[in-house]
Amino acid sequence: MTAVLERTERQAPAGLRTRQIHAVAACYFVASFAALGLPPYLTAILPSLGDTEARWAGLLYIVPTVFGALGAPLWGRLADRYGRKRLLLRAQLGLAVSFLLAGWADSLAAFTAALVLQGVLGGTFAASNGYLAAALDGHRLSWALTLMQGAARLALVAAPIVVGSLSPWVSPHRQYALLAVLPLAAALMLAALPEPPRPAPGTPAAGDAEAGNAENSGAENGDAEEGRAATGSLRALFALEFAFVLATVISYPYLITLVEERLPGLGSFASGVLFALPHVCYPLLARPVHTAVAHRPLLGAVSGFALVAVALAGHWGAGTVVSFVALRLLLGAGMTLGLVSLSALAADACRGRGPGRMFGTLEFISKAGAVVAGSVAAVSNDVWGPAAPILAGSAVAALTALVSTPTLLRWSR
Repeated sequence: MTAVLERTERQAPAGLRTRQIHAVAACYFVASFAALGLPPYLTAILPSLGDTEARWAGLLYIVPTVFGALGAPLWGRLADRYGRKRLLLRAQLGLAVSFLLAGWADSLAAFTAALVLQGVLGGTFAASNGYLAAALDGHRLSWALTLMQGAARLALVAAPIVVGSLSPWVSPHRQYALLAVLPLAAALMLAALPEPPRPAPGTPAAGDAEAGNAENSGAENGDAEEGRAATGSLRALFALEFAFVLATVISYPYLITLVEERLPGLGSFASGVLFALPHVCYPLLARPVHTAVAHRPLLGAVSGFALVAVALAGHWGAGTVVSFVALRLLLGAGMTLGLVSLSALAADACRGRGPGRMFGTLEFISKAGAVVAGSVAAVSNDVWGPAAPILAGSAVAALTALVSTPTLLRWSR
Protein backbone atom coordinates (compact mmCIF):
# COMPACT_ATOMS: atom_id res chain seq x y z
CA MET A 1 0.00 0.00 0.00
CA THR A 2 2.78 2.45 0.89
CA ALA A 3 4.59 1.68 -2.36
CA VAL A 4 1.43 2.34 -4.34
CA LEU A 5 0.89 5.67 -2.60
CA GLU A 6 4.48 6.77 -3.15
CA ARG A 7 4.40 5.76 -6.84
CA THR A 8 1.13 7.62 -7.37
CA GLU A 9 2.59 10.72 -5.70
CA ARG A 10 5.43 10.81 -8.23
CA GLN A 11 2.98 10.46 -11.11
CA ALA A 12 0.64 13.22 -9.87
CA PRO A 13 2.72 16.06 -8.43
CA ALA A 14 -0.34 18.32 -8.22
CA GLY A 15 -1.94 16.00 -5.69
CA LEU A 16 -1.43 15.77 -1.96
CA ARG A 17 1.42 13.94 -0.32
CA THR A 18 0.66 11.12 2.09
CA ARG A 19 1.55 13.22 5.14
CA GLN A 20 -0.83 15.94 3.94
CA ILE A 21 -3.66 13.40 3.63
CA HIS A 22 -2.89 12.28 7.18
CA ALA A 23 -2.98 15.91 8.30
CA VAL A 24 -6.49 16.39 6.89
CA ALA A 25 -7.69 13.23 8.66
CA ALA A 26 -6.03 14.32 11.93
CA CYS A 27 -7.69 17.74 11.70
CA TYR A 28 -11.08 16.12 11.27
CA PHE A 29 -10.38 13.85 14.25
CA VAL A 30 -9.52 16.66 16.66
CA ALA A 31 -12.34 18.90 15.40
CA SER A 32 -14.85 16.09 15.97
CA PHE A 33 -14.11 15.75 19.68
CA ALA A 34 -16.69 18.21 20.97
CA ALA A 35 -19.20 17.36 18.24
CA LEU A 36 -19.12 13.64 19.12
CA GLY A 37 -18.02 13.60 22.76
CA LEU A 38 -20.35 16.13 24.38
CA PRO A 39 -23.88 15.24 23.11
CA PRO A 40 -24.04 12.08 25.29
CA TYR A 41 -23.77 14.43 28.30
CA LEU A 42 -26.72 16.64 27.36
CA THR A 43 -28.72 15.15 30.23
CA ALA A 44 -26.04 16.55 32.59
CA ILE A 45 -25.83 19.92 30.80
CA LEU A 46 -29.48 20.89 30.45
CA PRO A 47 -30.47 21.06 34.15
CA SER A 48 -28.08 23.98 34.64
CA LEU A 49 -29.83 25.79 31.77
CA GLY A 50 -33.33 25.50 33.24
CA ASP A 51 -34.42 22.13 31.82
CA THR A 52 -34.32 20.35 35.19
CA GLU A 53 -35.49 16.99 33.82
CA ALA A 54 -33.48 17.22 30.58
CA ARG A 55 -36.65 16.66 28.57
CA TRP A 56 -35.13 18.40 25.54
CA ALA A 57 -32.03 16.20 25.41
CA GLY A 58 -33.34 13.90 22.67
CA LEU A 59 -34.37 16.76 20.40
CA LEU A 60 -31.20 18.79 20.97
CA TYR A 61 -29.11 15.70 20.25
CA ILE A 62 -30.17 15.79 16.60
CA VAL A 63 -30.35 19.59 16.13
CA PRO A 64 -26.75 19.89 14.78
CA THR A 65 -27.36 16.88 12.52
CA VAL A 66 -30.56 18.32 11.05
CA PHE A 67 -29.11 21.76 10.35
CA GLY A 68 -25.82 20.25 9.17
CA ALA A 69 -27.78 18.21 6.62
CA LEU A 70 -29.63 21.30 5.40
CA GLY A 71 -26.45 23.34 5.01
CA ALA A 72 -24.12 20.71 3.54
CA PRO A 73 -25.21 20.91 -0.14
CA LEU A 74 -24.92 24.70 -0.16
CA TRP A 75 -21.44 24.70 1.37
CA GLY A 76 -20.41 22.01 -1.11
CA ARG A 77 -21.47 24.10 -4.11
CA LEU A 78 -19.69 27.15 -2.66
CA ALA A 79 -16.53 25.05 -2.22
CA ASP A 80 -16.57 24.11 -5.91
CA ARG A 81 -16.98 27.77 -6.81
CA TYR A 82 -14.69 29.58 -4.36
CA GLY A 83 -12.14 26.96 -3.35
CA ARG A 84 -12.15 23.79 -1.23
CA LYS A 85 -9.44 24.87 1.17
CA ARG A 86 -11.23 28.15 1.89
CA LEU A 87 -14.50 26.37 2.67
CA LEU A 88 -12.72 23.73 4.77
CA LEU A 89 -11.16 26.48 6.88
CA ARG A 90 -14.59 28.08 7.15
CA ALA A 91 -16.04 24.83 8.50
CA GLN A 92 -13.35 24.50 11.19
CA LEU A 93 -13.69 28.13 12.26
CA GLY A 94 -17.48 27.79 12.24
CA LEU A 95 -17.23 24.89 14.67
CA ALA A 96 -14.91 26.88 16.93
CA VAL A 97 -17.34 29.82 17.07
CA SER A 98 -20.37 27.61 17.76
CA PHE A 99 -18.54 25.66 20.48
CA LEU A 100 -17.53 28.91 22.22
CA LEU A 101 -21.12 30.14 22.11
CA ALA A 102 -22.43 26.83 23.45
CA GLY A 103 -19.88 26.78 26.27
CA TRP A 104 -20.82 30.26 27.46
CA ALA A 105 -24.57 30.05 26.86
CA ASP A 106 -26.54 30.89 30.00
CA SER A 107 -30.02 29.86 28.85
CA LEU A 108 -31.64 26.99 27.01
CA ALA A 109 -32.50 29.26 24.08
CA ALA A 110 -28.90 30.47 23.71
CA PHE A 111 -27.57 26.93 23.95
CA THR A 112 -30.05 25.74 21.31
CA ALA A 113 -29.04 28.60 19.01
CA ALA A 114 -25.38 27.58 19.40
CA LEU A 115 -26.24 24.00 18.42
CA VAL A 116 -28.10 25.30 15.36
CA LEU A 117 -25.01 27.29 14.41
CA GLN A 118 -22.87 24.20 14.93
CA GLY A 119 -24.92 22.43 12.29
CA VAL A 120 -25.12 25.36 9.87
CA LEU A 121 -21.48 26.47 10.16
CA GLY A 122 -19.88 23.05 10.53
CA GLY A 123 -19.80 20.37 7.85
CA THR A 124 -16.14 19.48 8.34
CA PHE A 125 -16.58 15.92 7.05
CA ALA A 126 -18.02 16.94 3.67
CA ALA A 127 -15.57 19.84 3.41
CA SER A 128 -12.60 17.56 4.15
CA ASN A 129 -13.77 14.93 1.66
CA GLY A 130 -14.35 17.58 -1.00
CA TYR A 131 -10.87 18.96 -0.43
CA LEU A 132 -9.32 15.50 -0.78
CA ALA A 133 -11.38 14.64 -3.87
CA ALA A 134 -10.23 17.82 -5.61
CA ALA A 135 -6.58 16.75 -5.28
CA LEU A 136 -6.74 12.95 -5.46
CA ASP A 137 -8.30 10.28 -7.67
CA GLY A 138 -8.91 6.57 -7.86
CA HIS A 139 -7.15 4.30 -5.40
CA ARG A 140 -5.51 7.14 -3.45
CA LEU A 141 -8.82 8.94 -3.01
CA SER A 142 -10.67 5.84 -1.83
CA TRP A 143 -7.91 5.21 0.75
CA ALA A 144 -8.00 8.86 1.86
CA LEU A 145 -11.78 8.62 2.36
CA THR A 146 -11.21 5.40 4.30
CA LEU A 147 -8.80 7.27 6.59
CA MET A 148 -11.46 9.94 7.14
CA GLN A 149 -13.92 7.29 8.28
CA GLY A 150 -11.23 5.93 10.59
CA ALA A 151 -10.82 9.37 12.14
CA ALA A 152 -14.57 9.52 12.72
CA ARG A 153 -14.61 6.07 14.37
CA LEU A 154 -11.68 6.95 16.66
CA ALA A 155 -13.33 10.20 17.71
CA LEU A 156 -16.60 8.38 18.38
CA VAL A 157 -14.79 5.99 20.74
CA ALA A 158 -12.31 8.34 22.39
CA ALA A 159 -14.24 11.61 22.74
CA PRO A 160 -16.90 10.49 25.26
CA ILE A 161 -14.16 8.90 27.40
CA VAL A 162 -12.07 12.08 27.42
CA VAL A 163 -15.09 14.26 28.21
CA GLY A 164 -16.07 11.97 31.06
CA SER A 165 -12.54 12.01 32.43
CA LEU A 166 -12.47 15.83 32.43
CA SER A 167 -15.91 16.18 34.00
CA PRO A 168 -14.73 16.20 37.67
CA TRP A 169 -12.71 19.36 36.93
CA VAL A 170 -14.64 21.03 34.08
CA SER A 171 -18.39 20.57 33.61
CA PRO A 172 -19.46 19.13 30.23
CA HIS A 173 -21.22 22.43 29.54
CA ARG A 174 -18.02 24.47 29.89
CA GLN A 175 -16.06 21.86 27.99
CA TYR A 176 -17.74 23.13 24.82
CA ALA A 177 -15.76 26.37 25.23
CA LEU A 178 -12.60 24.50 26.25
CA LEU A 179 -12.71 22.14 23.28
CA ALA A 180 -13.23 25.01 20.85
CA VAL A 181 -9.43 25.21 20.78
CA LEU A 182 -9.36 21.94 18.81
CA PRO A 183 -11.02 23.19 15.58
CA LEU A 184 -8.97 26.37 15.93
CA ALA A 185 -5.80 24.28 16.03
CA ALA A 186 -7.08 22.27 13.07
CA ALA A 187 -7.66 25.46 11.09
CA LEU A 188 -4.08 26.59 11.76
CA MET A 189 -2.75 23.24 10.57
CA LEU A 190 -4.93 23.27 7.46
CA ALA A 191 -3.81 26.79 6.58
CA ALA A 192 -0.40 25.37 5.69
CA LEU A 193 -1.84 22.91 3.14
CA PRO A 194 -2.06 23.75 -0.58
CA GLU A 195 -5.23 24.73 -2.39
CA PRO A 196 -6.24 21.94 -4.82
CA PRO A 197 -6.18 23.12 -8.44
CA ARG A 198 -9.53 24.10 -9.99
CA PRO A 199 -10.08 23.57 -13.72
CA ALA A 200 -10.69 26.66 -15.80
CA PRO A 201 -14.33 27.31 -16.81
CA GLY A 202 -15.29 25.08 -19.71
CA THR A 203 -12.34 22.74 -19.21
CA PRO A 204 -13.45 19.15 -18.66
CA ALA A 205 -12.23 17.50 -15.51
CA ALA A 206 -9.99 14.47 -15.65
CA GLY A 207 -12.96 12.30 -14.87
CA ASP A 208 -14.87 13.74 -17.82
CA ALA A 209 -12.01 12.92 -20.17
CA GLU A 210 -11.82 9.41 -18.81
CA ALA A 211 -15.56 8.99 -19.22
CA GLY A 212 -15.34 10.19 -22.83
CA ASN A 213 -12.52 7.77 -23.61
CA ALA A 214 -14.52 4.96 -22.07
CA GLU A 215 -17.53 5.83 -24.24
CA ASN A 216 -15.39 5.89 -27.40
CA SER A 217 -13.96 2.49 -26.63
CA GLY A 218 -17.56 1.14 -26.63
CA ALA A 219 -17.63 -2.56 -27.31
CA GLU A 220 -13.95 -3.10 -26.45
CA ASN A 221 -14.57 -2.17 -22.82
CA GLY A 222 -18.21 -3.18 -22.41
CA ASP A 223 -17.73 -5.10 -19.20
CA ALA A 224 -15.52 -2.42 -17.64
CA GLU A 225 -18.00 0.28 -18.65
CA GLU A 226 -20.84 -1.66 -17.00
CA GLY A 227 -18.78 -1.96 -13.83
CA ARG A 228 -18.08 1.77 -13.80
CA ALA A 229 -21.76 2.48 -14.40
CA ALA A 230 -22.70 0.31 -11.45
CA THR A 231 -20.13 1.76 -9.07
CA GLY A 232 -20.29 5.31 -10.37
CA SER A 233 -24.03 5.80 -10.14
CA LEU A 234 -24.78 8.66 -7.78
CA ARG A 235 -28.26 7.41 -7.13
CA ALA A 236 -26.97 3.99 -6.14
CA LEU A 237 -24.31 5.55 -3.90
CA PHE A 238 -26.83 7.82 -2.18
CA ALA A 239 -29.27 4.93 -1.67
CA LEU A 240 -26.57 2.69 -0.18
CA GLU A 241 -25.30 5.50 2.06
CA PHE A 242 -28.77 6.24 3.40
CA ALA A 243 -29.54 2.56 3.99
CA PHE A 244 -26.19 1.90 5.70
CA VAL A 245 -26.51 4.85 8.08
CA LEU A 246 -30.11 3.94 8.85
CA ALA A 247 -29.31 0.27 9.49
CA THR A 248 -26.37 0.94 11.81
CA VAL A 249 -27.28 4.17 13.62
CA ILE A 250 -30.75 2.90 14.52
CA SER A 251 -29.06 0.35 16.79
CA TYR A 252 -27.08 2.95 18.79
CA PRO A 253 -29.52 4.75 21.11
CA TYR A 254 -30.91 1.79 23.06
CA LEU A 255 -28.09 -0.75 22.87
CA ILE A 256 -26.86 -0.08 26.41
CA THR A 257 -30.44 -0.34 27.67
CA LEU A 258 -30.72 -3.75 25.98
CA VAL A 259 -27.39 -4.92 27.43
CA GLU A 260 -28.38 -3.84 30.94
CA GLU A 261 -31.73 -5.61 30.53
CA ARG A 262 -30.14 -8.88 29.33
CA LEU A 263 -27.05 -8.73 31.58
CA PRO A 264 -28.10 -7.06 34.86
CA GLY A 265 -25.20 -6.09 37.06
CA LEU A 266 -22.69 -5.94 34.21
CA GLY A 267 -21.86 -2.29 34.94
CA SER A 268 -21.83 0.84 32.84
CA PHE A 269 -18.15 0.56 31.91
CA ALA A 270 -18.53 -2.93 30.45
CA SER A 271 -21.70 -1.84 28.64
CA GLY A 272 -19.78 1.06 27.14
CA VAL A 273 -17.03 -1.29 25.99
CA LEU A 274 -19.62 -3.46 24.23
CA PHE A 275 -21.02 -0.36 22.55
CA ALA A 276 -17.57 0.70 21.34
CA LEU A 277 -16.35 -2.70 20.07
CA PRO A 278 -17.61 -2.32 16.45
CA HIS A 279 -16.00 1.11 16.17
CA VAL A 280 -12.68 -0.24 17.49
CA CYS A 281 -12.69 -2.84 14.70
CA TYR A 282 -12.53 -0.21 11.97
CA PRO A 283 -8.99 1.13 12.50
CA LEU A 284 -7.74 -2.44 12.91
CA LEU A 285 -9.37 -3.83 9.76
CA ALA A 286 -9.63 -0.85 7.42
CA ARG A 287 -6.31 -1.34 5.58
CA PRO A 288 -6.68 -5.05 4.68
CA VAL A 289 -10.36 -4.55 3.85
CA HIS A 290 -9.51 -1.63 1.55
CA THR A 291 -6.94 -3.77 -0.26
CA ALA A 292 -9.57 -6.49 -0.71
CA VAL A 293 -12.52 -4.37 -1.90
CA ALA A 294 -10.93 -1.36 -3.64
CA HIS A 295 -11.56 -2.87 -7.09
CA ARG A 296 -14.85 -4.60 -6.21
CA PRO A 297 -16.62 -2.10 -3.92
CA LEU A 298 -20.17 -3.21 -4.69
CA LEU A 299 -19.33 -6.76 -3.60
CA GLY A 300 -17.81 -5.33 -0.42
CA ALA A 301 -20.87 -3.18 0.25
CA VAL A 302 -23.32 -6.07 -0.21
CA SER A 303 -21.16 -8.30 2.00
CA GLY A 304 -21.04 -5.56 4.63
CA PHE A 305 -24.82 -5.20 4.63
CA ALA A 306 -25.19 -8.98 4.97
CA LEU A 307 -22.84 -9.14 7.98
CA VAL A 308 -24.58 -6.18 9.62
CA ALA A 309 -27.95 -7.89 9.12
CA VAL A 310 -26.75 -11.16 10.69
CA ALA A 311 -24.99 -9.44 13.60
CA LEU A 312 -27.92 -7.19 14.51
CA ALA A 313 -30.42 -10.05 14.23
CA GLY A 314 -28.29 -12.05 16.64
CA HIS A 315 -28.79 -9.41 19.34
CA TRP A 316 -32.36 -10.64 19.69
CA GLY A 317 -31.25 -13.89 21.32
CA ALA A 318 -28.00 -12.77 22.94
CA GLY A 319 -27.93 -13.39 26.67
CA THR A 320 -24.30 -13.80 27.68
CA VAL A 321 -21.23 -11.60 27.62
CA VAL A 322 -19.52 -13.97 25.14
CA SER A 323 -22.44 -13.84 22.71
CA PHE A 324 -22.61 -10.05 22.86
CA VAL A 325 -18.86 -9.74 22.30
CA ALA A 326 -19.00 -12.09 19.29
CA LEU A 327 -21.96 -10.24 17.77
CA ARG A 328 -20.40 -6.82 18.32
CA LEU A 329 -17.17 -7.95 16.64
CA LEU A 330 -19.16 -9.37 13.72
CA LEU A 331 -21.01 -6.06 13.48
CA GLY A 332 -17.64 -4.28 13.46
CA ALA A 333 -16.48 -6.42 10.55
CA GLY A 334 -19.69 -5.64 8.65
CA MET A 335 -19.45 -1.91 9.39
CA THR A 336 -15.83 -1.84 8.24
CA LEU A 337 -16.68 -3.65 5.00
CA GLY A 338 -19.59 -1.30 4.37
CA LEU A 339 -17.81 1.95 5.21
CA VAL A 340 -14.66 1.14 3.23
CA SER A 341 -16.71 0.00 0.23
CA LEU A 342 -18.83 3.14 0.33
CA SER A 343 -15.62 5.21 0.36
CA ALA A 344 -14.43 3.38 -2.77
CA LEU A 345 -17.82 3.88 -4.45
CA ALA A 346 -17.72 7.59 -3.58
CA ALA A 347 -14.20 7.93 -5.01
CA ASP A 348 -15.42 6.41 -8.27
CA ALA A 349 -18.63 8.44 -8.37
CA CYS A 350 -16.95 11.83 -8.02
CA ARG A 351 -14.97 11.49 -11.24
CA GLY A 352 -15.91 14.33 -13.55
CA ARG A 353 -18.16 15.95 -10.93
CA GLY A 354 -17.70 18.87 -8.57
CA PRO A 355 -16.45 17.13 -5.41
CA GLY A 356 -17.75 19.81 -3.07
CA ARG A 357 -21.29 19.54 -4.34
CA MET A 358 -21.22 15.73 -4.46
CA PHE A 359 -19.84 15.27 -0.96
CA GLY A 360 -22.12 17.99 0.39
CA THR A 361 -25.12 16.10 -0.99
CA LEU A 362 -23.68 12.82 0.32
CA GLU A 363 -23.41 14.33 3.80
CA PHE A 364 -27.01 15.51 3.52
CA ILE A 365 -28.06 11.94 2.67
CA SER A 366 -25.99 10.53 5.54
CA LYS A 367 -27.36 12.95 8.11
CA ALA A 368 -30.91 12.40 6.86
CA GLY A 369 -30.39 8.69 7.45
CA ALA A 370 -29.19 9.40 10.98
CA VAL A 371 -32.22 11.59 11.75
CA VAL A 372 -34.63 8.96 10.41
CA ALA A 373 -32.77 6.28 12.38
CA GLY A 374 -33.09 8.23 15.64
CA SER A 375 -36.79 8.86 15.09
CA VAL A 376 -37.57 5.24 14.20
CA ALA A 377 -35.48 3.99 17.12
CA ALA A 378 -37.40 6.16 19.59
CA VAL A 379 -40.82 5.09 18.28
CA SER A 380 -40.01 1.38 18.03
CA ASN A 381 -38.43 1.34 21.50
CA ASP A 382 -41.52 2.93 23.03
CA VAL A 383 -43.79 0.33 21.40
CA TRP A 384 -41.78 -2.91 21.43
CA GLY A 385 -38.76 -2.37 23.71
CA PRO A 386 -35.00 -1.87 23.26
CA ALA A 387 -34.48 -4.87 20.97
CA ALA A 388 -36.90 -3.50 18.35
CA PRO A 389 -34.62 -0.79 16.89
CA ILE A 390 -31.80 -3.31 16.50
CA LEU A 391 -34.06 -5.75 14.67
CA ALA A 392 -35.28 -2.91 12.47
CA GLY A 393 -31.66 -2.18 11.54
CA SER A 394 -31.15 -5.86 10.69
CA ALA A 395 -34.21 -5.80 8.43
CA VAL A 396 -33.01 -2.69 6.59
CA ALA A 397 -29.54 -4.19 6.06
CA ALA A 398 -30.92 -7.53 4.86
CA LEU A 399 -33.37 -5.87 2.45
CA THR A 400 -30.62 -3.65 1.02
CA ALA A 401 -28.33 -6.65 0.48
CA LEU A 402 -31.11 -8.52 -1.34
CA VAL A 403 -32.04 -5.55 -3.54
CA SER A 404 -28.38 -4.91 -4.43
CA THR A 405 -27.57 -8.54 -5.30
CA PRO A 406 -29.00 -8.45 -8.89
CA THR A 407 -26.82 -5.41 -9.69
CA LEU A 408 -23.81 -7.22 -8.21
CA LEU A 409 -24.52 -10.32 -10.34
CA ARG A 410 -24.77 -8.22 -13.53
CA TRP A 411 -21.51 -6.48 -12.66
CA SER A 412 -19.75 -9.84 -12.08
CA ARG A 413 -20.53 -11.26 -15.54
